[in-house]
Amino acid sequence: MIYPNKVLGQNFLENEKIVDKMLSVANLSSEDLILEVGPGQGAITGKLLNKVKQVIAVEKDPELVKYLENKFKNTKNLKIISGDILQQQYSIFNIKYYKIISNLPFYLTSRFLRVFLELENKPTMMVLIIQKEVAQRICDQPPHASLLSNSVQFYAKPEIIDFVPKENFNPIPEVDAAIIKINVFKEPKIKVKDVNEFFKILKIGFSQKRKQLHNNFSSSLHINKEEAKKLLQKAGIDPERRAQTLSLEEWAEIYEEVRPFTKK
Repeated sequence: MIYPNKVLGQNFLENEKIVDKMLSVANLSSEDLILEVGPGQGAITGKLLNKVKQVIAVEKDPELVKYLENKFKNTKNLKIISGDILQQQYSIFNIKYYKIISNLPFYLTSRFLRVFLELENKPTMMVLIIQKEVAQRICDQPPHASLLSNSVQFYAKPEIIDFVPKENFNPIPEVDAAIIKINVFKEPKIKVKDVNEFFKILKIGFSQKRKQLHNNFSSSLHINKEEAKKLLQKAGIDPERRAQTLSLEEWAEIYEEVRPFTKK
C-alpha cells in the first residue's frame, strides 16, 4: 500500500471518468510521445500506455518509483525517471512533438509552466489538473488579466475543460481543481526582439497592480511621472490605465517605447 506524501503535495486522483476526460481532449494518437509528471499510482499512466507510442514518467517519490516499476514491469513503452522534474537536465526531453499530461502537485504549477513554456523545445500541448483558482487566473482576459495569464497566453492558448471537485482526490485537498488544456503556439503570440526584456517590462507594469501604469513605470525606471506618462502616450496607452486592463498587443506597444529605459 502506497500512502500519499503530503510533503510532496501528493493528491492521488481516484476517478477514472476524469482521467478519461483528460485523455479525450488530448487528441492522442499511436505516434504520440507523452511526458507525465508526478504519475503517482499510475491512474493516468496505465490508460496512456494503451493509446500512445511512449510515456516518459518523472516521479520524485522513490517509493512510488519502485511501485510503478513493479506495476508496469512488463511494459515496453514506458520510461520511468526518478527525480524532480524541475531539477532534470531538459536535454533528455530533446524530442519533437511531445505532449504533457499530468495531475500536477498544486504548488508546482506556476514554476512548471514557466519552465516548459520557455524551453526551446516546447510541448505541443499540455493537459493538466491544477488548482481551480489558478486555472481561472491563467485563462483571465482584460480587464482581469494578470502577470500569470499574460505569461501563459504569450506562448499558448489555455482553455478550462472541466472543474474537478476536491472529493475526487486522496487525500482530499483544501481546494477544488480543474482540467486545463494548453495548446502551445509554434511561435509566441506577439513578436518582440527580446523575450526576457519584454517580461521584465510586464513585471514592472504589474509590480503594484492597483496603481496606475505611469506610477509603476515612474518608480521602477527612476523617471519622473510626466516622463512616464509621455512614454505610455507614445505607445498609444492611457497612462491612467491599470496593468490588468491591457492586452498582450498593448504590452508589445509599451515594450517598444520603454525598452531603451530598461538599459539605463
